[in-house]
Amino acid sequence: MQFIMVPAVAPLCAGIIKKLKARLQGREGAGIFQPYKDIKKLLYKDEVISRDASWVFRYAPYIIFAVTVVAGASIPLFASFLKNTLTGDLLVIIYTLSIGTFFLALAGMDTGSAFGGFGASREMTVSALAEGGLIFSLLTVALVSGTTNLFAVSGTGMFTLGRSFLPRILAFGGFFIVLLAETGRFPFDNPATHLELTMIHEAMILEYSGKRLALMEWASANKLFIFAAMVANLFFPWGIAQSPDAIAVILGITTFGIKIFLFCIVIAALESSMAKFRFFRLPDLLILSFILNAIAIGLVFPL
Repeated sequence: MQFIMVPAVAPLCAGIIKKLKARLQGREGAGIFQPYKDIKKLLYKDEVISRDASWVFRYAPYIIFAVTVVAGASIPLFASFLKNTLTGDLLVIIYTLSIGTFFLALAGMDTGSAFGGFGASREMTVSALAEGGLIFSLLTVALVSGTTNLFAVSGTGMFTLGRSFLPRILAFGGFFIVLLAETGRFPFDNPATHLELTMIHEAMILEYSGKRLALMEWASANKLFIFAAMVANLFFPWGIAQSPDAIAVILGITTFGIKIFLFCIVIAALESSMAKFRFFRLPDLLILSFILNAIAIGLVFPL
């Protein structure tokens, strides 16, 4: 179900955010199903590939899309009883997603485009600075729960424990900053622009068209949905199904949908109320994420 659920629902999540942003900015905006229409349109279009492109450029979209599907099936979405011991470890998830970032940067540089080159450079800079905060934020919840398996972490319900409340809140703050960086949202990147002075993600996929561009856009939506799911179920594990009972699973899916919708509202409100930061201000924000998570770990094991 999770193999199907992530790619099936992720474009809807992106569409809801775009619709909410439009309404908050006083515009009508496209419908929430517009990302599905865009992907379908691109799948039927022809492709133009540079003669300088190697196999990296040609196969990177398939690798990146496959990585997001595998990662989406390896994290808890609506149930914690699955206990995925093969790919459910937090470090496996982090470095599986890093494979996608690695090939995305390679694909951006592969054709020799100046835009792709500086986009890849910026992407790897942001990813390198965000990696520590990402690991430490998930390490906080792993230390409190006593396991690195994300399904087991989501099933502990430790958010209700008094001792872990403050570390969890701090880790959530650090993780949310990393989420914005890893998914190319404000204030790190503007997902709706092609302005060469500001774009990061769009610069790396500027040479793509047709089916490969559809996979790139789809994978981007999948990654946003994966990080939203981790926020919903690792830091706020309420309502997640603890048993394979049908009622518990239905309740888990319903609760998960509500939490994702609230996440979409927060992202839309954030992007409608602030501007993108200058690139040289971004390291300060990512260092703040690392500090918050370091403090959270210190509170878990006080001296």
